[in-house]
Amino acid sequence: MLELLLCSVLTILPDYLFRRFAQGKRLGKEITLYSVWFELRWGIITCLMLTVGLITVIFYNHPSTTSATIYFRTIPIAPEISGRVAQVYVTGVSSEVKQGAPIFRLDSSTQEAAAEAARRKIAEVEASMVSAQTDIAAAEGRAQEAASSLQQAVDELETKQELNRRNAAIVAVREIEKLQNLVKGRRGALAAARAAKQAAEAQISSLLPAQKASAEAALAQAEVERVKTVIRAGVSGRVEQFTLRVGDIVNPFLRPAGVLIPDLAGRKTVLAGFGQIEAQVMKAGMVAEVACASKPWSVIPMVVTGVQDFIAAGQFRGGEHLVDAQQVARPGTILVFLEPLYEGGLDGVTRGSSCIANAYTSNHDRIASESIGPLKGLALHAIDATGLVHAMILRMQALVLPIQTLVFSGH
Repeated sequence: MLELLLCSVLTILPDYLFRRFAQGKRLGKEITLYSVWFELRWGIITCLMLTVGLITVIFYNHPSTTSATIYFRTIPIAPEISGRVAQVYVTGVSSEVKQGAPIFRLDSSTQEAAAEAARRKIAEVEASMVSAQTDIAAAEGRAQEAASSLQQAVDELETKQELNRRNAAIVAVREIEKLQNLVKGRRGALAAARAAKQAAEAQISSLLPAQKASAEAALAQAEVERVKTVIRAGVSGRVEQFTLRVGDIVNPFLRPAGVLIPDLAGRKTVLAGFGQIEAQVMKAGMVAEVACASKPWSVIPMVVTGVQDFIAAGQFRGGEHLVDAQQVARPGTILVFLEPLYEGGLDGVTRGSSCIANAYTSNHDRIASESIGPLKGLALHAIDATGLVHAMILRMQALVLPIQTLVFSGH
């Protein structure tokens, strides 16, 4: 409507002034309701053509959309393990929580039993280490006893052999053989005693420490599992839809306990979907404005911080069926990220609110450069100036939005 009024001032009004003052035709006499088309046909046709062109220029270079929303992230409140609720720390369906604050606790009897079993295993290994020290001392005593017995047998054998060399009749050969067998047996006993000592030393240096480390690892795992039974808030925020009660069964995959909305979620970014035809116009750094339904009569200055370079409607996942282009019900939009131009720009706007967004093209840098001619610079000036029309339209929409919502929408 604004475009039509603006164009009529440049076309229909001059045509009427020419008819009135140059040709002397009077309104209500020569120019009547029935002769308007014939008398002002040039102005009307020019006005319609100029209006269509102006609307095209405005909507292409200064795109607008009603598909703008302040999205916010939600965190499902779910434990890492399944279990029965033993205690609930948050009261009510909705409540504020701080980071690290407990929300609810599961029954931890199984985890505590596993931890106690691991502690008993550690105590058992430590007792075995004390016992192994005693075994080493006993093996050392047996080794010394076997070494003494061996030395005694060797001395006796050498004495008998020396006597046999001097006079064979003094010592019988059978007695020497018995002493030789005795020496062999006592050497074996000494080797067995030393092997028992080495086995005890290996047990206390390798086996028992490894068993103790395994028991300590089992205790640490049991403690970790016990800690998992207390579900805490990962970030500060607000717990919503929390209906959990003592005795309920909670499953991390099938039944979350509620949702946690972080404090800063939905406070920094507005996501807007613009038409695909405006993909070449939308650039990061463009100035924009939004008007949200939850904060009427307010226009918030924004800036484009990012433009998604793909359209969600064209995505697919690999499977056994080929993709048919007709499956896309409607063309997707270009997703644009808008952030407030000033600190606290979204204060007072409810998270999840629907908004109207305008983005404005600025050719100031191109005009300031010397690479374009005067005619092109004038055209770029005109394109930038047409953004004023879109800004006025946005303010009119913000002005009538409460009336349209409360009166004409059947509220």
